Amino acid sequence: MKNIIWILFFILLVSCKNERPQKYFFKGQAFGTTFSIQVYSINDIDLEKGIDSVFYKVNKSVSTYLPESDISKINRGNTDIIVDDIFIDNFTISADVFKTTGGFFDPTIGVLRNAYGFGDTNPLQEIDSLALDSMLKFVGFNKVKLTSEYKIEKQYPEIYIDFNAVAKGYGIDLIGKYLESKGITNYLIELGGEILAKGKNVEKNKSWLVGIENVSSNLNDRSYSNIIALENIAMATSGNYRKFRIDSLTGNKYVHTLNPITGSAEKSDITSVTVLAPTCALADAYATAFMALGMEHSKVILETLNGIDVYFTYNDQNNEEQVFATEGLKNKLLN
Repeated sequence: MKNIIWILFFILLVSCKNERPQKYFFKGQAFGTTFSIQVYSINDIDLEKGIDSVFYKVNKSVSTYLPESDISKINRGNTDIIVDDIFIDNFTISADVFKTTGGFFDPTIGVLRNAYGFGDTNPLQEIDSLALDSMLKFVGFNKVKLTSEYKIEKQYPEIYIDFNAVAKGYGIDLIGKYLESKGITNYLIELGGEILAKGKNVEKNKSWLVGIENVSSNLNDRSYSNIIALENIAMATSGNYRKFRIDSLTGNKYVHTLNPITGSAEKSDITSVTVLAPTCALADAYATAFMALGMEHSKVILETLNGIDVYFTYNDQNNEEQVFATEGLKNKLLN
C-alpha cells in the first residue's frame, strides 16, 4: 500500500513539474525595427516560422517600402488590385480614427511625408505655401474608397496611401492572435517601442512591467520617467524629441508628426504621447493623431473615446515641461 502511495505521489509531482509554464524568448527584426517576444507555455514550442509568416503577410499587403506590395502597386496607379483582409482591416481602422479625430489621423498624408523626407522618396528641395496647397489637394482619407469588389478607388491618382501609423500596431495584434492560436495566453510583444501585453508575467505572478521613456532619453542609454503595469492591453508611444530631419540646404527642422489639415511639419505643444488601448493598432493610430492634435484638442477627443488612456508630456505657455495623464493610466503607474 505504501509503495502505491509513493508511486502516485511521484506521478503527481512529475505531472505538476511538467505543467509548469516555461519562459521562451524570440527576437528579430521586422518593419524596419527590432522586436522581442516573451511567452510562457507548458509545451515545447517552435514559433519562429509562424511569426515570420505574419510579418511577411503584413509587409506584402501594406508596406510602402516594398515595391511589389499591394499598397505600393495601388499608389503607383494599379486599380485592379483586390485587397486582402489585412489591407481591409487597416483601411477600416484608419477610417474610424480619421472620423473620430476630425481628420487629424490621415493615411493619405503619404505625399506630405515623402515631401518632407520621411517616406520612401527624395524630399522636395523647397516646401512653400504654394507647394503645400498643391499637395493638400491629394490629402484626405475621405477621397479614398473601398469598393464592394474590394478594390481601392482614389479621387486623384496622385493620392498616396500610407498605413505606417497603424500597420505596425496591427502587425503586433496579428502576432498576438497567432500566439493565442497556439494556446499561449501569457505573453509580451515589443516591436519598435510598441507593446501588446496579455495575461501575466507568470514567473513573478504579476502584471507585465514596462517603462515610459523619458523625453531626454539618450538613444544608446535609454531612461524612463515611469514604470507602468500592463495586463491584457496594448501600448504605443510617439514623440518628436527624436524623430526629426534637418534639411542640409536650408537648415529647416522638420518633425516626424505631420498636420494633415495644414500640411505643416511643426511641433505641437505635446512632446511625447503614450496611449493605452484594447489593440495595438488603435494605440498606434491615436498616438500619431494626438501628436498632431496638441493638448487642448486631444483632451476634447479623449472625452469621446472609451477604452483609451494617455500619458502626455507637453510644454506649457512658459515652455516648461508638464505631464498630463488620464485616471485610467495613472492607476497603472508604479512610481
